[in-house]
Amino acid sequence: MKSLRLSRFRRFTTVQLLIVLALFFISAPFVEEIEGVILSILFSLVLLAAVLAVSERKRVLVIALALAIPAIAGRWINHFRPHVIHPAVFLVCGLVLIAFVVSQLLLFILRAPSVTLEVLCASISAYLLLGLTWTMAYQLVDLLTPGGAFSFNTNTGTHSMNAFNGFYFSFITLSTVGYGDITPVSRIARMLAAMEAITGLLFVAVLIARLVAIYSSPKSE
Repeated sequence: MKSLRLSRFRRFTTVQLLIVLALFFISAPFVEEIEGVILSILFSLVLLAAVLAVSERKRVLVIALALAIPAIAGRWINHFRPHVIHPAVFLVCGLVLIAFVVSQLLLFILRAPSVTLEVLCASISAYLLLGLTWTMAYQLVDLLTPGGAFSFNTNTGTHSMNAFNGFYFSFITLSTVGYGDITPVSRIARMLAAMEAITGLLFVAVLIARLVAIYSSPKSE
């Protein structure tokens, strides 16, 4: 009975994470230009949903909360008091938290005995979180690089690696499309872009192979 309740709770939080991620990605381009506090709320909800998605074991929950608290607190302090905390602080904390969540989701997928709704939601969420991870990495590199780490080959939009531009460039790179309107120019930015493209290809290939292997493996009663 205990394991059944735990499984239901885990499935609910994984679905919740995917829903929150979809809401964040759809709304972020519009709310960024309207009100920054809404974007901060959505970002905080994503981090909290990510913590719940890996909270099956107490030790993992404690680690996730320890990583989430400084990330969320840093985001809000920077929003209301930009001179108190540099944006790089909550970007680094958020990067570490999301990387931890992605690793836990991947372990869950690799250890899954069968393909269920829980596994599918975890797979999609991990892919979206990978894109969000590199989004924050690009923003961090651009903040810490004198003169900027990216070149914007377009006459429209803001020529800075803000939240939307980082999100756009990250998923264009992750899917290996590459329109060329944003180009990494520093060595670190180029290396990050190359690593993301490789990660996107390997993730899809390995994930499909794993799901097919789980689905086609003989099931015991």
